[in-house]
Amino acid sequence: MKVAICGAGITGLALAHRLAARDVEVVVLERAAGPREQGYMIDFFGPGFDAVEEMGLLPEVEDVAYRVDEASLLDERGRRRAAIDYVRFGKSLRGRLCSIMRPDLERLLRTALPSTVDVRFGSGVTGVEDLGDRVRVTSTDGEVLDADLLVGADGIHSTVRRLVFGAEDRFLRYLGFHTAAFVFEDEEIRERVGERFCLTDTIGMQMGFYGLRDGKLAAFAVHRTSDPVLPHDARKTLRATYGSLGWAVPKALDLCPPAEEVYYDQVAQIEMPSWSRGRVVLVGDACYAVSLLAGQGASLGIAGAFVLAEQLTQAHSIEDAFAKYEELVRPVVTEKQQVARRGARWFLPANRFLLQARRVFLRAARLPGLERTLATAVTGKSTALVTNLKQGTEIRSR
Repeated sequence: MKVAICGAGITGLALAHRLAARDVEVVVLERAAGPREQGYMIDFFGPGFDAVEEMGLLPEVEDVAYRVDEASLLDERGRRRAAIDYVRFGKSLRGRLCSIMRPDLERLLRTALPSTVDVRFGSGVTGVEDLGDRVRVTSTDGEVLDADLLVGADGIHSTVRRLVFGAEDRFLRYLGFHTAAFVFEDEEIRERVGERFCLTDTIGMQMGFYGLRDGKLAAFAVHRTSDPVLPHDARKTLRATYGSLGWAVPKALDLCPPAEEVYYDQVAQIEMPSWSRGRVVLVGDACYAVSLLAGQGASLGIAGAFVLAEQLTQAHSIEDAFAKYEELVRPVVTEKQQVARRGARWFLPANRFLLQARRVFLRAARLPGLERTLATAVTGKSTALVTNLKQGTEIRSR
């Protein structure tokens, strides 16, 4: 079997790794000229954590992960108003939680790829033709590639989805937020942040900082806006939007790198009636983005890639593999998307009443025995998607 994967991000690389481990010929097409360095810190847990462990990469993930003691909500003077204790929060997830920069996770997966995987940067997809017994893919450099199937793992603004399933606005649900991330350097702010994730406790907009190993800081920003259109100059927009915030924000904005080094996007979800058509299938944010409000995009992308790879190498036909993959993953995704939408008003309060209510909830959640309540509110139901799949595989193989 020969599989073409569009997208060399976290999901595409995880799928390539798993397929190659099953002796499948894999070609990864990536329109970017090289690996992307922009991105933010993520809390990595859930089914993707299980998948990475099954792939034998958990020690490497934990090695590049960061220690975070707590997420602190700070007022305009830097005073702590509320917090989430990460140690206790992690215990409620049985310790299966780590904080990791998205570029680091992507780099780890790319480095772990077998030499048999052909990764082609600067080679985006411009045409897809389903020929019945194979799929023909045309790339931006004019090359024509025939494969048994094409996987679109190219993110929320997927080119494969647009070419095969239709325009993005048919499937994208905008959630009313823009988000951004960048890396900067400042010794004073780094010292004040320490081993915490420091967030402004503010209404309608929020900026936060993680300390990195090299003395730099990772900045994260999110604000409410009814306009889904992205700005032409991300840096200029950040300075105009967040300039009124206090504490360390003004200094961080002064140190914000050029726009091309800033990650900036809308916060949205993708909802589709079907994730496959003919010999083309989508995975990860391309077909089921849950948004940063759910906090499990990378995890679900890796888990979905794991399940898809298992089905492709076990099912009697490609059609059966696609159907079973969607049957297993869709319920998990649907629940996480619902959790994200329900929690949107608490994620970033729109008024002072909700701001105060969030403080009260977080303080109450620190009481003994209530950690699980907080974890469920933030993460939704736990799922043993990968474990159940593995057990089913073992049963069938007996």
